[in-house]
Amino acid sequence: MIDAFHIALLQDQATAHWHDSSAALQAPRDAFDKLILEQHRANFDLWHREDAARDPMAADQAIAAVKRAIDKLNQRRNDLVERIDLALLEVASQQPVEAPLHSETPGLMIDRLSILALKVFHTEEETRREDASVEHHQRNRERLTLLTEQRNDLSACLAELWTEVLAGKRRFKLYRQLKMYNDPALNPVLYGKPTVESG
Repeated sequence: MIDAFHIALLQDQATAHWHDSSAALQAPRDAFDKLILEQHRANFDLWHREDAARDPMAADQAIAAVKRAIDKLNQRRNDLVERIDLALLEVASQQPVEAPLHSETPGLMIDRLSILALKVFHTEEETRREDASVEHHQRNRERLTLLTEQRNDLSACLAELWTEVLAGKRRFKLYRQLKMYNDPALNPVLYGKPTVESG
């Protein structure tokens, strides 16, 4: 079910396509590909909302709206990571209890690949930015080399983990994120408890 290098390619194509609709995007092969793209889209939208939140010229009201959007997108991102892990656990349901437990789930690794795809895309853009210096281009070429290496390493680790899971040599659990900030029963600001002022 997991083809780590296919996942990275899918994320790259989607990133390019969502920035420029003329860029090629292969159709998802199956429901799992659709889930990967849905999770990547949450990261894509989150990335660009976070850019907007850093605009020093933005009005306070605009920043507040962006922050609320970021919270919702981050919740969606984490929910989709859990859905990815649930889908994978269904496939690997016979994991032997005695197999060593892997601390990071495949879904979390796929989330990291998604973020790396965005970093690769935007760093590559910086290598050819017309209003930037030669030094800026060179620094970003160096960063791009590191990011590509990190993504290749992570893809290989994900592929190896999945092979070991299917062989019964390693197992993983669903780790719920249990986010509190969007839950009106858990966030003191939402349920009316006075907050502590820092200062």
